[in-house]
Amino acid sequence: MGIFGAFNKAKKDKLDAGLSKTKESVFQKLTRVVVGKSKVDDEILDELEEVLISSDVGVDTTIKIIERIEDRVMRDKFINAAELDKILKEEITALLKENEANEDGDFEIPGNVKPYVIMVVGVNGVGKTTTIGKLAHKFKSAGKSVLLGAADTFRAAAIDQLEIWAERVGIEVVKQKMGADPASVAFDTISSAKANNIDVVIIDTAGRLHNKVNLMNELSKIKSVMQKIVSKAPHEVLLVLDGSTGQNAFEQAKQFTKATEVTALAITKLDGSAKGGVVIGVSDQFKIPVKYIGIGEGIDDLQPFNREAFVDSLFGK
Repeated sequence: MGIFGAFNKAKKDKLDAGLSKTKESVFQKLTRVVVGKSKVDDEILDELEEVLISSDVGVDTTIKIIERIEDRVMRDKFINAAELDKILKEEITALLKENEANEDGDFEIPGNVKPYVIMVVGVNGVGKTTTIGKLAHKFKSAGKSVLLGAADTFRAAAIDQLEIWAERVGIEVVKQKMGADPASVAFDTISSAKANNIDVVIIDTAGRLHNKVNLMNELSKIKSVMQKIVSKAPHEVLLVLDGSTGQNAFEQAKQFTKATEVTALAITKLDGSAKGGVVIGVSDQFKIPVKYIGIGEGIDDLQPFNREAFVDSLFGK
């Protein structure tokens, strides 16, 4: 069992509800693919390819999934069309496993690392600050002390929003005035965390992409300053992507992985659209584990990613 507890029926029910729009869309399309067919043939595979691409899985990942199913068909000689959803679940789960951080969709903070520093990146509007607030709530509920750093100093609203979340969760936030040096905020935050024996530090950063060189320099400077106080910080660079934007999430991931070394993904707003397939494609294309998914507006609606439960919610009957 990880730090956020076992994946139980309540979490699965919430996941089912959060992914219902995508599931309804995918299931309806899959039903049309297999209706009247007795076995998986080239025609079914062509139609399945369209289903996956239209569900925002992405072209490259879709081709990879189809090839895996073709291998199964060749190996098993005859596969009943009615079993297609089962095969699809197995192959997508296997694909996600290759990029997954752990086995149970949860994780532990190393006992010898304190504070454990998470730097959060992502463009404005993806739910970055909300994700930080919900993540802080999870850590605190698990008995960890948490400190936030408002290093997105280019928008007053970002600092204000982080303060609102900190007050809601019942933790402190380190901030400076708007326009201050983000690295200075990070330095103050890490220093305070070390002095006060804080378990987890979460640093918010600016979400601007109009100049990738400036973004890269800024994130590199923040990292360098952190490491003056805590070696190897940040221990995690979490990229937040808006799942409802579909293919645009791929472009955001592309830009941020060029700007900094991203170690984990959080994909938000999956409950608001039928684009849940983007989780599969982004994980596969960038070889970065999906660590959290956002499936609702509530404070508890950020879940540690459980690949088997996710695929079951998306493609299960």
